[in-house]
This record gives sequence, C-alpha cells and structure tokens, in this order.
Amino acid sequence: MNHESSADAHFFHTAGQTSNGVTGEKFDQFGTWNLGTRPELEAIKEINHHGVSIVELTKTGTTWGYKLDSSFNRRVNPNTAVNITGPAAHLAAIKSFMVTKWDPTGSKSRGTLNNCGHGKTPWGTYLACEENWAVYFAMPKSSNAVDAKTITSRARYGVQSVPLASTATVSSTQGWHTVVPAVAADADKFSRWNVSAVGATAADDFRNEPNTFGFNVEIDPLSPTSTPAKRAAMGRFAHEAAVCGIPKAGSPLAFYMGCDSRNEYIYKFVSTANWDAADVGGGMAAGDKYLNEGKLYVAKFNDDGSGVWLEMNISNPAISGYATYAFANQADVLVNARHAADALGATKMDRPEWGALNYKTGEIYFALTNNNATNRTPTTVNAANPRAFTDPDGNKGSGNPNGHIIRFKETDSASTATAFRWDIFLFGSEEDHPADVNLSGLTAKNSFSSPDGLWFSKATGICWIQTDDGAFTDETNCMLLAAVPGTVGDGKKVTVTNTMTVAGAPVTATKETFIGTALGEANLRRFLVAPKGSEVTGLTETPDGKTLFVNIQHPGELTPKLGTASAFTYQSQWPGTGPAYGPAGRPRSATIVITKDDGGVIGL
Repeated sequence: MNHESSADAHFFHTAGQTSNGVTGEKFDQFGTWNLGTRPELEAIKEINHHGVSIVELTKTGTTWGYKLDSSFNRRVNPNTAVNITGPAAHLAAIKSFMVTKWDPTGSKSRGTLNNCGHGKTPWGTYLACEENWAVYFAMPKSSNAVDAKTITSRARYGVQSVPLASTATVSSTQGWHTVVPAVAADADKFSRWNVSAVGATAADDFRNEPNTFGFNVEIDPLSPTSTPAKRAAMGRFAHEAAVCGIPKAGSPLAFYMGCDSRNEYIYKFVSTANWDAADVGGGMAAGDKYLNEGKLYVAKFNDDGSGVWLEMNISNPAISGYATYAFANQADVLVNARHAADALGATKMDRPEWGALNYKTGEIYFALTNNNATNRTPTTVNAANPRAFTDPDGNKGSGNPNGHIIRFKETDSASTATAFRWDIFLFGSEEDHPADVNLSGLTAKNSFSSPDGLWFSKATGICWIQTDDGAFTDETNCMLLAAVPGTVGDGKKVTVTNTMTVAGAPVTATKETFIGTALGEANLRRFLVAPKGSEVTGLTETPDGKTLFVNIQHPGELTPKLGTASAFTYQSQWPGTGPAYGPAGRPRSATIVITKDDGGVIGL
C-alpha cells in the first residue's frame, strides 16, 4: 500500500502542524509556514507517514484480517536505503546526478515519497511511482544558489531553484529542512530537504537530493531483506502508474506511464530483454534484467486518431540541439525526461494519472484528470484533449475541469510498436451540462468528474474508475464507478464546440475528436460515493473478483486552514468518532473491504 501525501498530516498533532509553536495555515496538501523551525517530533511523524507498506492479509471464512507478526510486513519510508540503477552504458553518468553528502558515489539514495499510482511486474514485484515529490524541497532565504543548469532543470520539475527572498516570511514546503534535531547525528535527516549549495561541492551538501526522486521504485514484497531499486531507465518525472502490457514470450515488455501534472505527457518504456516466463518469482534480479536496459518513448497524439511513440535519445538532433536545456548525455535525458519530451514536441495532456490494461484486448487506458484555464483554452485544445469550457453553473472552474479517459491500441498489438490508434473512452461531466460538454451523455446515475484511478478486473472485465475531484464537489463527493469497456474505434468522430471566457472576452472554437460509444446507465454506473474531502484510490481485487479493496484517502481535508486544537474545521469525520480510531472526531485514511452478501463476483 502506498502512503501518498501529507494531506492529512495536520490531524497527527494536537494543534495541527506548527512552526515555532505557531499553528500553520494549510492549503491543499502542502503547508505554508512561518520561517521558524518545525518541531522535530512533528517532522519525524510526517516523514514516516510517507512511503510504502507491505503487509500480509489473512482470510478466515468471510473475514479479512491483518497478520501482525508476518515476516513480510515492513515499511519502505523516506529514510530507507535504495539502489540507483540504470543502463550499464550510462550508469556512471546517472550516478553523477545523484551525488550527495549522504552517498558521495551516487550509488544509493534514501527512500521514496509521494507514491500514488503503482505497477505490478510480470515476475511479481511492485513498482511504487514517485508522483508530486518536488515541493518537499526548499532553499531558505540567504542560502547559496545552485548553478544555472540546475536552476533550469529544477524549474521544469517545480523544485525551488533560487533562495527565498530576504523579505520572505513563509515557505511553501513541509518545513522539514528547518528542524534542529536533539541529536546532532540526525541532522542530515532534515538538512537533506535544504537543496541549496551549502558546501564546496555536491558531495558536501544535498543540492542533488531532488534528482534522487521522480522514479519508479521496485520493491520485492516476498523478500523482506531485499533492497528496493530506483529504475532510472524508465525516466524521471512525476510518475503515476507503471502499467505493463500483456507479456508475450520471446518479445520485449512494455510499461506505460503518466506524468501527473497538467500539460504533461504519457510515456512508454520497452525492455531490451525478451520476456521469459521462467523469470516469474525472480525478484530484484529479474527487475535488473528487464528494467535497466531498454528504450524510453513519449507519446504524440495526432489529430487523425493516429499516434506515434517518439524515442527519447540523445542522438536525436531535437534533443541534442535543444536550446532551453543543454543535454550532456543520455543519462541527462533520462534524469531530465520532461525537458527531453518538450524538445521532441510530444502532446501535452490534461494531467495524465493512472493507466490500466484491458486484459481482453491489450488496449491501454489513461485517466486525464483535468486541466485549468491557464493551460487549456478553446484555441489551445488538441484532438486528444479537445475540451475547453467554463462550468455552465458558474461554480467550479474552467478549462477542462471534469477531465476524460483516453485509450489506445498499439499497431499489431506489439510492445515494440512505434505507432498506435486512439480515441476517448469517456468524458467527465455533470449530467446537466450542454451536449458539447457532456459528450458521453452522462445522467444523474453515472455523472462524474476528474477520473484519477483506473483498474481492470481480470475476473469480470469491468473498468473501475476512481475520482479525485474538486470540480463536481458542489453536487457530490468523489466516487467509484463501474464501466463496461468497448474497443478503440467503436464510436465516432465528433466536432466539439468550445466556449469560455479568456482574458475577459468570450472565445469560441471547434475541434474534431474521436469518442467511444456512449455507454448509458446499463454499462456505466456509480458504485460508491466517498466521504467529503477524500479521494477514492488504490482499488485492487482478489483473483476471483469476489473482494474489492478500496482506499479512502485523506477524508475531511481542512478548508481552508487550521484553527486551534479544539477548532479544527472538518469536512467530514469519517470513519467515526470512537476512541479506538485516533483522537476522537479526527478523520483517518482507511481501506474498505467490499464483498457481496451472497459471496458472489462483484459487478455481475
């Protein structure tokens, strides 16, 4: 299980998160603090809250339980040692980006954080995807600036690249870098989040610490003593899901990945090694075989419904001659994958999050959660991201606030294909939006917004859709829906008329796109609705399809800020107020287990 963010960290402490004893004001999932020091125990609790848990579950009759003494139970948190891996020909150069005071060789880094989507490998290991990790790092005022190239690199990832102004009174991080520990030997557990050039070289400080995040982290859940590995060959960005296509003996494996930010890209990694089923159970050694050597691609969606995979290689003049960022070598391309994707002219998407594989067809689906008016207007749409509108009821934003789900089919269903066909499976919308917004014809029984998580059931073929929404919350909370998938090309070509106000003036433009068959209530239905303030995420199922595990993350988020210990403003207090679940009344993230009363397969 991933522990994604610190969105509910304010509930951990008596008076919420504090700095020099002053209660912090909380916006979204990251804090805004005065520039005093954070209390050490608060920071330790928050740091340990991140990462991944491996737990063993048991089932007795119809009851699921947690095996407390299992030898498999462990945590991989931000302080766990992990290996830096990558292509043999470029590994030394990759490690040069990872040099820190903690490991001057760059061979190892510490831990993982902000893991959201995930992947499962055909050989049985787990891929934890490091998503929006960039804002945990800070450069205090009066600190030393880093070099110009590092500034350019960081700016593309959202990492603070210049010191705070001398007049600054707040910092938009968790403030972990401000901790003064009681034991001096613990200092670098907190100073690692200060990424200024404190020392003479990178080996004397933590200026390179941000380079050690933004990867797929492979973990072997069946080998508790194994060391996790960051797979640099798969690129560094805000990873959201790592979906393996259908493995075929004697052919390379393909992993599909989204970069979770607005106007970012969809990527594919193709292994050099051909799949051999004898590697099932091969653990981290199998990971070395398949995930260290291969080709990294980024997607370009053409207006005619075709698409191409653009290889991200330093030999391409578009990359080697890119004016915005000077790539030194192929290692630089992998570590600064966002810059390389920009150089190739890939298609900017409406926030790619989870991907999923339709096991029956081999087609790949991606949730495009939303986009805002800054990045998406009627004149900047493209066929794969064709909507730009203002919420007709005037409540919840403009751009593409409700998101959509795209899907694509590789040429000849080959992992090595460099071309594909695509269409849009579903558009999120309120049911009463006009036809040019509610393009999928949603009703009160299946309207949704901001698709985030996707999961295909091997038992039933159902496509489960999980939402993380801020644009439909004036009417309903985040939810889980069940959909019957079709196939790419089963729908039609449509023309979308987009109208929204841009710079104070109405703008209207049209865009042609390709949309799947409208599903209707019989084939797309809301399954559950979550508590206020929460995200529905992390769905998985038992192989027989009779049990679903669904995570309810950060219920009761505070809006907009904290008060005192007795004055938290909760959106909800789920899952209850009993003393057995933390301080009375404080909401908690939790996993719910869903079964049918008759013990049957869910969804049938």
